Amino acid sequence: MMDAMSIAKAVVLAVVEGATEFIPVSSTGHQLLVGHFIDFHSPNNTFEVLIQLGAILAILAVYFRRLLGVALALPNDPNARRFVLAVLLAFLPAAIVGGLFSKVIKAYLFNPWIVCATLVAGGLVLLVLDDTELEVKKTDVYDFSLPMALKIGIFQCLAMIPGVSRSGATIVGAMLMGADKRSATEFSFYLAMPTMAGAFAKDLLDNYKNLHADDVGLIVIGFVVAFIAALIVVRTVLDYVARHGFWLFAWWRIIVGSLGFAGLIIFG
Repeated sequence: MMDAMSIAKAVVLAVVEGATEFIPVSSTGHQLLVGHFIDFHSPNNTFEVLIQLGAILAILAVYFRRLLGVALALPNDPNARRFVLAVLLAFLPAAIVGGLFSKVIKAYLFNPWIVCATLVAGGLVLLVLDDTELEVKKTDVYDFSLPMALKIGIFQCLAMIPGVSRSGATIVGAMLMGADKRSATEFSFYLAMPTMAGAFAKDLLDNYKNLHADDVGLIVIGFVVAFIAALIVVRTVLDYVARHGFWLFAWWRIIVGSLGFAGLIIFG
């Protein structure tokens, strides 16, 4: 039977997932830290991965019309075909690395000390990026070239290290390739869909035999809460980034990472 405490912990982690998945602060890192300090554990971090489906559906809901337009234009529009191919090409490096090394990564890198270190380091990177005048060559996400997309996908592989942030790695990669802040962030949204769907499918295939009725119940609750939280974030983050940049997310990472270090030292 699911008890009230387990449900409360699942809701907390789902809010963390939905609120942090699409901003450059690392949802996985936050979930690992929060799960550590509230004493929530799921076998092979299955709960944390599977509730990402809620975040995926949130971004599908927000971008449904655009995605439908691209799908309908595929037979006749070469730009639509190039855009879809660019997203799939950017997804390819993470699919290969994740498929080959996901179990090793979970076994050796999923610990709160590494998360705290990468949170702080990533925050410093965002601060430097925010203050650096980069040459802007692309302002429309649909104009990203295939070589550019592949390079962004290679950057995304850095997010296999928990705390790095999938969205953060892709945004930094896109901006270094010449994208402005808004289009870099939007491309990370599109790239999230196949990446997160692939991680969800792989984790479900690897662990479905170990799931019990209570696990499924908590995952369903987490899915719904993550969907709502992600929906709110996706509707607001693009405009915020375009106007204010990444300084808030950078300092959030540094503060959370520092507090995490302090908590680990004090409480273990």
